[in-house]
Amino acid sequence: MSIPPSPKIKAAITNGEYELRGQFMLGSNYTFLVDVHHEGETIKAVYKPSKGEQPLWDFPDNTLALREVAAYVLSETLGFHIVPFTVYRDDGPYGPGSLQHYIEYDIEYHYFNFTPEDKLKLRPVVLFDVLANNADRKGSHVFFEDETHHLYAIDHGICFHEEPKLRTVLWDFAGQQIPEELLAPLSLTDTWSALFEQYLNPREIEALLLRAEELKETKLFPRPLQGRRAYPYPPI
Repeated sequence: MSIPPSPKIKAAITNGEYELRGQFMLGSNYTFLVDVHHEGETIKAVYKPSKGEQPLWDFPDNTLALREVAAYVLSETLGFHIVPFTVYRDDGPYGPGSLQHYIEYDIEYHYFNFTPEDKLKLRPVVLFDVLANNADRKGSHVFFEDETHHLYAIDHGICFHEEPKLRTVLWDFAGQQIPEELLAPLSLTDTWSALFEQYLNPREIEALLLRAEELKETKLFPRPLQGRRAYPYPPI
């Protein structure tokens, strides 16, 4: 079941004051757990400052936080609601960056030990990753919320490159037919450009739209491309 973010969460992440609680030590870029205070309540969020990003040879500098927000926009536009609510704010403790609602989940339960039933729920994530051109879909980047068992996907800083970059562990459905209900939102791609222009450059938006057109034509989940690495490292 798709669950959109609540208005209370959206208001807090967008407008609340936030303070640092600690740093996530795994990963290449600076990432912090923060408390967001809004209207007498406190919620957890993940703050990724742009100036804490390690330069990459193939992605423009200081754009990864913007790509995190673009991933949320894509998830909502598709109606999948798999990316936690995410905004780009200029007032972070270490400067501008993305701020994303933190989801409570069991870190020991991930793609590599999902039940067969839960793996079958991953089709929306696979389609999302193809559209986003996700270059780093690790097994720990998909999980189920503790309370609702709602499926979430995180860590989308290296998505939306204009060149083919798809690297993922989620090849379970390769070559299979994409369900029509997942393809239905692609009928509205003529409205997408304006949604992403704050976060992606024109070439990246054009490439996103071309990927959508290809999926509408083939109606198939793609197979790994020959001659290039199709899996992220490390896989989890």
